[in-house]
Amino acid sequence: MTNTLSPDEDRTPRNPKAVWAALMEGNRRFMNFSVERPNQDALRRSQLTQGQEPLAVVLACSDSRVPVELIFDQGLGDVFVIRTAGEIIDLAVLGSLEYAVESLHVPLVVVLGHESCGAVGATMAALDGHEIPGGFQRVLIEKVSPSILDARAAGRRTIEEFEAHHVAETVDQVLSRSPEIKARVSKGTCGIVGVRYRLSDGMAEPVVTIGVNDD
Repeated sequence: MTNTLSPDEDRTPRNPKAVWAALMEGNRRFMNFSVERPNQDALRRSQLTQGQEPLAVVLACSDSRVPVELIFDQGLGDVFVIRTAGEIIDLAVLGSLEYAVESLHVPLVVVLGHESCGAVGATMAALDGHEIPGGFQRVLIEKVSPSILDARAAGRRTIEEFEAHHVAETVDQVLSRSPEIKARVSKGTCGIVGVRYRLSDGMAEPVVTIGVNDD
């Protein structure tokens, strides 16, 4: 869909560093209970009927405790959100990420994991010999297992380390499986970051950042 919003409607420059800074500032507001709740009025709803121009695409875990727009204090049309349990990747997810980057021209990709991730915990339990869930839930274990095995091989020991490692591995998957996104990151027109959200204090803790920091 072609965007027709006025450029004055969003004052954040559309480049990876500026968007990342805006998300981090929004998260600080969320942590400090000083949210602004931008772009949530009737005028914004009306404007969005003409198109969308989100600042970032976020691949997040489906966990109900991880509401993406609230965590970053963003409003309607500000972020393009994709959610799967354990922020796992399949072809539909890759297609959605590429749509956001190529068609909507978002300058930032965010992979958002979190504290007390059920998919990571269940995978660790399964690898330790506990019962594997049946049905399609088994796919979640299969998708997350490579990250956990790699983390163990690297000497990781705590659940926090496993969750962060899974986020970093998911970022690597995005870059290795999508040549289109990797090319844009290499050119500097798109950045990619991995974040672990802490349920305990509301902080979106950076795990890996590419193309969003001053060199």
